[in-house]
Amino acid sequence: MSHSDHDGPLAKRQKLSSVTKPKSSASQSRVFAPYRTIGLVSPTNVPFASVPVGNVSFQITTSTGRSLQTYDLKRGLNLIFVTQPQTPCAITATCASKQKTFAAWGDPREGNAQGVWVFRGARKFAELELPPDLQEPIKQILVFGSWIVACCLTRIDVWKTATLEHYTTITTMTSNKDGNELTGGICTMPTYLNKIFAGRRDGWVEIRNISTGKLIYTILPPSTKSGAVTCMQPTPALSLMAISYANGSLVIHNVLTDKRALQVKAGAEDAPVTSITFRTDGFGAGQDGRRDGVMATATQSSGDVTFWDLNRGSRITSVLRSAHYPPTQEGASVRGGVSKIEFLIGQPVIITSGRDNSLKTWIFDETPFSPIPRILHSRSGHAAPVTCLHFLPSNFGGAEAGNKWLLSGGRDRSLWGWSLRRDGQSTELSQGNIRKKAKKYGILANNAPGRGPTTTLDDLKAPEITCIACSLNRDGGIGALPGKQMLWQKSQNQRQPVDAEISGRTGWESVVTAHKDDPFVRTWFWGRKRAGRWAFQTGDSANVSAVAMSMCGTFAVVGSVGGSIDMFNLQSGLHRQRFPSKLTPAQARRVKMQQLRQADTVAQLHARSTTGFAPGTGKHTQAVTGIVVDSMNSNVISCSLDGKVKFWEFLTGNLLEEISWVPTTGVTGSRYHAANDLMAFSCDDNSIRVVDIETKQTIREFWGCRDKINDFAFSSDGRWIIAASRDTMIRVWDLPTGHLIDVIRLEKPCTALAISATGEYLATASEGKFGVDIWTNKALFAHVSTRQISEDAVQQVSGPTASGEGGRGLIEVAFEDMGSERNEDDVAPPDVDQLSSDMMTLSLVPRSRWQTLLHLDLIKTRNKPMEPPKAPEKAPFFLPSTVSAGAPNQELVQRKSDEDQGQSRIVRFDRNRVEQAFTRKLQAGAVGGNFDEFIEYLKSLAPATADLELRSLTPGDSDDSNELLHFIRALTSRLMTRRDYELTQAWMTVFLRLHFDLILQSDALKHALGEWKRCQADECGRLDSLVSYCGGVVGFLRSPRT
Repeated sequence: MSHSDHDGPLAKRQKLSSVTKPKSSASQSRVFAPYRTIGLVSPTNVPFASVPVGNVSFQITTSTGRSLQTYDLKRGLNLIFVTQPQTPCAITATCASKQKTFAAWGDPREGNAQGVWVFRGARKFAELELPPDLQEPIKQILVFGSWIVACCLTRIDVWKTATLEHYTTITTMTSNKDGNELTGGICTMPTYLNKIFAGRRDGWVEIRNISTGKLIYTILPPSTKSGAVTCMQPTPALSLMAISYANGSLVIHNVLTDKRALQVKAGAEDAPVTSITFRTDGFGAGQDGRRDGVMATATQSSGDVTFWDLNRGSRITSVLRSAHYPPTQEGASVRGGVSKIEFLIGQPVIITSGRDNSLKTWIFDETPFSPIPRILHSRSGHAAPVTCLHFLPSNFGGAEAGNKWLLSGGRDRSLWGWSLRRDGQSTELSQGNIRKKAKKYGILANNAPGRGPTTTLDDLKAPEITCIACSLNRDGGIGALPGKQMLWQKSQNQRQPVDAEISGRTGWESVVTAHKDDPFVRTWFWGRKRAGRWAFQTGDSANVSAVAMSMCGTFAVVGSVGGSIDMFNLQSGLHRQRFPSKLTPAQARRVKMQQLRQADTVAQLHARSTTGFAPGTGKHTQAVTGIVVDSMNSNVISCSLDGKVKFWEFLTGNLLEEISWVPTTGVTGSRYHAANDLMAFSCDDNSIRVVDIETKQTIREFWGCRDKINDFAFSSDGRWIIAASRDTMIRVWDLPTGHLIDVIRLEKPCTALAISATGEYLATASEGKFGVDIWTNKALFAHVSTRQISEDAVQQVSGPTASGEGGRGLIEVAFEDMGSERNEDDVAPPDVDQLSSDMMTLSLVPRSRWQTLLHLDLIKTRNKPMEPPKAPEKAPFFLPSTVSAGAPNQELVQRKSDEDQGQSRIVRFDRNRVEQAFTRKLQAGAVGGNFDEFIEYLKSLAPATADLELRSLTPGDSDDSNELLHFIRALTSRLMTRRDYELTQAWMTVFLRLHFDLILQSDALKHALGEWKRCQADECGRLDSLVSYCGGVVGFLRSPRT
């Protein structure tokens, strides 16, 4: 359908400056600083962009929300840079062209600002000017020739590549029911200069000249029921365009003749094709794969990629099943489907990105020829929000492991190990060859239908992980149990014999996980990054609710929603104990006789049997919510929703003691800190109670959470308790003082948190987010106040970002200027030099200063040069200029001598000024009877200056002018106030050493010195009696007789 040339060139837009919405300021946490977000590869629906780098590699750019990440294909999809700064709003479209990357952001329909930024490498260097009437989000950017074209919902904007100046706006023809919406985006075709193709909702494809803005031609759909255009892609053959429609049909149209060259049913109405690409290396088609003509299609409704042979009428050659995580029955929480596919130019490599937060490359290189590619490289993360976090202990792989590895489980049924040092080392722990199992069960069969959603692989994976326990003491690394092992076999139905010698020599599983709505606990090899041998079932066959491991790494303890607790051996996979122990009468008699034989004395047997609870009793009546094995493998502590905390004997399974909070509250979780032997319990009344394991007493209760507590943890030193609740806050309490010292208000609730073994990092997972946020601990390098704060004035905190913008690592935090600003809720401490007049107070003067004053003569003697300076040796005879060079040297020496003389006069003048200040303050104190100002001035002097001042004291003609008398009275008054005790002793020692002969000649000085001696003796006697009393009390308490 042609169109007349009645429209002239469109008017060019004026150059306008775009205004960016200012970013709202957010407060900072007092304890933790945002660092960065890990685990994000391609979590949005924005397609990736690829660009060749010379003739050796390609760079692939993906969107992580508000920043772009670029990967190098030659380096195995290694992350090379992340763009900065972040865009103010979410990125909606991206495009890569040579060394530039364009990113469109913002949606005016949601009240946000929008713009188009241009990045060169990782840095922003330009911004496109947007027209003032643009009120639609940009969903696609295309760069070709001298034009930059942006596709919105119903309009197309054009800029010049050279000047980045806005050129014109093209508006599509209006139609009924939003038929002019550009659902298929835009594309270009080789050899068609200045021509773009735009796919509409009504099925039309408009061909426009962007230089003149004219509508040249319209390609009509093959049928009125074809629906909207969903995707367009030019073929390697000239003038042929592949167009897919909403009803699942795909048409290869000859643009030059306006005729359909080929039409296939590539999708369905509920799964239309959304991405098309063509192979350009000349292979892949035909019976032997040596012909050209391969097309690949994909849809967001499945994780499959379908390959077509377009020769002789087209046919499906193969289907790459589940290339990406397929959509699940759980809705939007677990995302899936393929967002974009693209064959690299001239290469047998296809790149696929999925809505499951993954980016993969596949290669056709199998011999003999296989129409299905194999995986080449892969970068991915969680395809669903993270549900649990756990840092690996610090005793694995050296000192750095405690901060390096982080375990995370998500709703996508995967277990990931994240490296905080190098992103390329992060990996998903293998659950076996899932694709091989799927082929075995017929899920990935080659004769399966090539369209529509496929059967998901969820049944082949373990259920969603809800709890992680880890102990690396028996982890054998990559060499643990070499060879093939059965995965997750039931311990009671072992198919292979277990060689205890081999496992004892190489190590065994070190990670245990509990799963949602599943009665089995599964083990994992951390060193081998794969699933383990055992799947332990709960004793009552109820679903697992809690799991723990012993510190030695040999035992796993499992709790169920029915209240049962069972212990298994990880080396053999055998059941070892039940809490409470289940004994038959014969077993009870046998155990009793064994205890009688093993008991050393009757008293020991009596102590073991008088626990107050009969063997086999004390089972929890509701779900077990927390299990802990103490560091000595002597007790097992469990808590439950029934409001009770129970202490079990590790060896016998008998109940020793219990703490009951019934009917006040139920316990929802527990955490253990081995260094201080404390346990913290979260309760359903939104409180956290801390219990001393030794005394079984509650020592702290923390209140303040206004909603359910999602997760909590001890700090590495056991000083803090960090809790995240549903009210979007993370609270930090100081355990010794019981104060709330920090509150972090996030945008969304934190669902899980963990702190590293050295306390350097805090990891958090937010609701609905695929990544893990990492925070650095300021307390490692700066003082953190323990004063109580109020939650009312707490503002929202800017969390970590994928680009790391605004984040501060350990080095930045260490050198950060903390400033002198004080929180409004902080209470300034009173400035008190002395807590009580009955206490003898020392000064704050450094010890080295008054010790130097005592030994100043000795220091000067030691620093005195041993011999006079020697004249420099004469120069050799063969060096030039002996006479001429001497005159300047003499002038320089003379000038330096003059400067020294001038400087000495200045020093003498300053010394006289200091002596006048010393004498003036001493005389003022003698007249007023208050020597505080004089003492403070004397404390500020350097040791050498103080020694000079003491030497310059003169007796005077009368008592009013006797500086020696005034100085003795000043020290006596200071001694009577019981302040600066060590300084007064040092000053008096130096004073007596310097002026002892003058004191013997004056009765007034002797009388004043006698008063000072009486005060000194009274104070020494008082202190001696206090110290003796305290020593007696301590000795009484330490005596074994008491």
